[in-house]
Amino acid sequence: MIIYKSKREIEKMNEAGTLLAECHKEIKKIIKPGISTLEIDTFVERFLKKNSASPEQKGYQGYPFATCASVNDVICHGFPNKKKLKSGDIVTIDMVVNLNGWLADSAWSYTVGDVSEKASHLLEVTEKSLYLGIEQAVIGNRIGDISHAIQQYAESEGLSVVREFIGHGIGRSMHEDPQVPHAGPKGTGPLLKEGMVLTIEPMLNTGKRYVKIDEDGWTARTFDGSLSTQYEHTLAITKDGPLILTAQ
Repeated sequence: MIIYKSKREIEKMNEAGTLLAECHKEIKKIIKPGISTLEIDTFVERFLKKNSASPEQKGYQGYPFATCASVNDVICHGFPNKKKLKSGDIVTIDMVVNLNGWLADSAWSYTVGDVSEKASHLLEVTEKSLYLGIEQAVIGNRIGDISHAIQQYAESEGLSVVREFIGHGIGRSMHEDPQVPHAGPKGTGPLLKEGMVLTIEPMLNTGKRYVKIDEDGWTARTFDGSLSTQYEHTLAITKDGPLILTAQ
């Protein structure tokens, strides 16, 4: 069941999204060789607490951290740890912020020091694919129009699109209808209507699209060890077009 949000409810979600975006801006300032993803996770938890918010995914189905920190071949849901990031790494920090009972969800990918041309191309294409998907998030289109735009562009750039993890509706709950795949035929899926709020969060790989899960039951990696990255925004469908609630 799709839960449509009122203008006032979208404003509340925008407040959560604005705080989340501010947190990402602060993360960008501290990511450098020598910092650990666990230190980043601690920073995020303190930042949210200072701003009267909380990390929604901490405790979700037993997940133990405030963020997901996915480095190099990790696609998503990576556990923050004490290993120091080094120059050449790429890392995606994903978080869901709860502010006064309303949620916002955004992942952003960062370079650590100097990275390879392959890594730079991956980040550039993944970010652009997100915005191409967002362009399709207008009243009267269908979810498949978002999916198709992302897949068509990513594959034209020689990258593969992960299928196992998808975008979703969001509001007072982290995962609501509709599901938002990042690959598939246009003109399919639920009709986009005013008041829908959803995430678009493409995950692209430099190698094959296939996934394997670590023994921790959470960390998803590329099956072939290739690089992966993700960009994600929460957005509302409005009569004036897509409104990005987590815009930086």
